[in-house]
Amino acid sequence: MEIKVYDWLAHHAIFRGEHLALVDLASDRRFTYIQANARAGRVATWLSRDLGVGKGDRVAVLAPNTTDVLEIQFACAKLGAIMVPLNWRLTVSEISFITSDSTPKVLIHGSDFAETAVAVGENVGIAHVVETTCDGGDSAYERGIAAHSELTPMVELTHDDIWTIMYTSGTTGLPKGAIITHGMTFWNVVNLGTPHRISPDSVQLTVLPLFHTGGLNCYTNPVLHAGGTVLIMRTFDPQTGLALLGDAEFGITHFFGVPANYQFMAQQPEFDDTDLSRIVVAGVGGAPVPVPLLEIWNNRGLGLAQGFGMTETSPTVLVLDAGDAMKRPGSAGKPALHNQVRIVDENGNDLPVGEIGELWCKGPNITPGYWNRPEATEATIKDGWLNTGDASRCDAEGFYFIVDRTKDMYISGGENVYPAEVENVIYRLDQIAEAAVIGLADDKWGEIGCAVVVLKKGASLSADELTSHCREHLATFKVPKRVEFIQALPRNATGKVLKRTLRDDFAGS
Repeated sequence: MEIKVYDWLAHHAIFRGEHLALVDLASDRRFTYIQANARAGRVATWLSRDLGVGKGDRVAVLAPNTTDVLEIQFACAKLGAIMVPLNWRLTVSEISFITSDSTPKVLIHGSDFAETAVAVGENVGIAHVVETTCDGGDSAYERGIAAHSELTPMVELTHDDIWTIMYTSGTTGLPKGAIITHGMTFWNVVNLGTPHRISPDSVQLTVLPLFHTGGLNCYTNPVLHAGGTVLIMRTFDPQTGLALLGDAEFGITHFFGVPANYQFMAQQPEFDDTDLSRIVVAGVGGAPVPVPLLEIWNNRGLGLAQGFGMTETSPTVLVLDAGDAMKRPGSAGKPALHNQVRIVDENGNDLPVGEIGELWCKGPNITPGYWNRPEATEATIKDGWLNTGDASRCDAEGFYFIVDRTKDMYISGGENVYPAEVENVIYRLDQIAEAAVIGLADDKWGEIGCAVVVLKKGASLSADELTSHCREHLATFKVPKRVEFIQALPRNATGKVLKRTLRDDFAGS
């Protein structure tokens, strides 16, 4: 049965017209639902009439976090076009590969990325490369909006129609474009919105990049679907982010970040005195969360609601209520309502409670596949089950634990070692600001653990002290045999540690 797609902004423009929809913090632009729908409708008119964009055409966006990205997303929905958000940290060569694969008719770019956008446009032969200042200032984008007063209504669409193509980071090979349908986005709204208490009164602070599913769909799109308010932060700064969370004027109720966001905010001098009482849900995902970090925030009266998801799952798969954060520390929660999960061995057989295997998931929130990559689709999705590549276990009460990425696991002396478990122990040391554990090749053991750590300002810690601490809490084969001290861990745009970079840096050294 085909399920019709409805226009969220047009609906709220009628029912909640004067309610604040979007705030662009960098430019202090504020849009009610009437204004947000009008801009998106005029963007759609401009794209279709002047640039020839129609149903199924791709519109690429290379821009920082700005409300422009969201109005382009909804303009694409009105036309049935497909938005391709681009990671602005990538090189011209990498972005050229992505746009060659997705063949956008239009590339809209922020002023800061003009040189990259022009080069990509020339490399790929994109018909229209259009600039926006991202602050409402004079630009081809704003002139295009101003040239049209008529609002384009939404075309007939179903849940099977594609809304977005999101490209993976490509750290283990060429990027793949995960197809995100309207149905996937809707079911994520349901799966995430209900347990995380999203309502028309919700106020979300978005700090993760909007080219990433965490920025766009946790909780930005769910809050807009509910008719709430979204504040867009251009780039994450821990001191500013913490101040915004405590600001009564904004009244932020929802926040989502990766562990690094919470870690850096907790290290601010103002952390202990910031009023966090208005926050209904603070979600965290993207990587296993060290238990000591959960304890720090829980001691401030704010349990972090963990979860698990992927770009390919829209992203919600597992959800954990904030009230259970410290009852099951380290758990990613239980399966979302409209979604199935399994833990299987290497042959795809279900494993019993407590055993570690690969997490598989299935449901209306799962991607139908990868753009132009049938072989990748076939390798990843089998009989409707998405193979996540994440090592997981489930306890007797149905709580799931993401032990680590399967690819991050290493084998030392024949024993499987999951870095997240070791990192959890290392984070118990007060001197540690950041820590990452990687596996490195070793003639004797096959692989050994290497702890790469960053110390807090003014702190001192020796390698022997760190390994001695680990021996108190871990089996011998899990204790890192090597310790490296550096100034900062390499991270991608969403704050995830780039372990491949660390392995390259320390292999053979």
